[in-house]
Amino acid sequence: MTDKIDSEAKGPRPAGALSRTLYALLLLCGFVGFAAHAADKRVIAAPASLPASEIAAPPGLPEVGKWMFDRDGSIAHWLGQMVGGKKLHEPINVILIDAGSASPDQARARLTKAAKAAGYPVRMGHSTGYRGFIGGELYSQLPQGRDDAFSNRIFEETNNHGRIFGPSASGSGYVFIGAFSRESVDLVRDPPHRYASFNRARDDVARALADRGGFQHSGTAFLDNAISNDPHVTTGDHDGHAVILTLK
Repeated sequence: MTDKIDSEAKGPRPAGALSRTLYALLLLCGFVGFAAHAADKRVIAAPASLPASEIAAPPGLPEVGKWMFDRDGSIAHWLGQMVGGKKLHEPINVILIDAGSASPDQARARLTKAAKAAGYPVRMGHSTGYRGFIGGELYSQLPQGRDDAFSNRIFEETNNHGRIFGPSASGSGYVFIGAFSRESVDLVRDPPHRYASFNRARDDVARALADRGGFQHSGTAFLDNAISNDPHVTTGDHDGHAVILTLK
């Protein structure tokens, strides 16, 4: 997916050599920022390599990475917060299958529409730039705004929110994966946003998509991505399962 850059200057240019230099620098910074944002919108086409221990193979579906990944390729660590003195890794806990779309663009559009109908529209106020692994490729997150996620409440309130990755074409349809979590928000404490639960967010978004978004429950997949006995890392209350939902 590419973006068209409007090359026509808007408004008068500043006068003076110093002003022209500053103007050129501002344009350059704007272009670099725009290019970085546009790159986030594309599938990272080159095949990705993950250790076998970090990949799950749900029956009848493409292989998926067990985690949401940060920009640098490391496993996403929930806002850098510690739980019980341990790093908090963010697991994939939702698998969505679109069995009715004719193209990836249509699948993305139907997913966004279903999420909105389910009470999980695109909302601002969340960290971004994450990646997900499906079928040998890394995918940038949906939604693709500067600070957007799918969320059931505004970011100033306790909410369930998540990012979705894909789609990857398979025999079952277009496959997305997602990482959803619940954050407890109290604006008078530091930090105001704290991890609350992975399971509660997963179960709520699954229920909402089934009740109001047109999806149907298709079971669960054991991704073996729950960590409970590591002295340095945890996955909180996550139980190692991803819920599977299908949109006909």
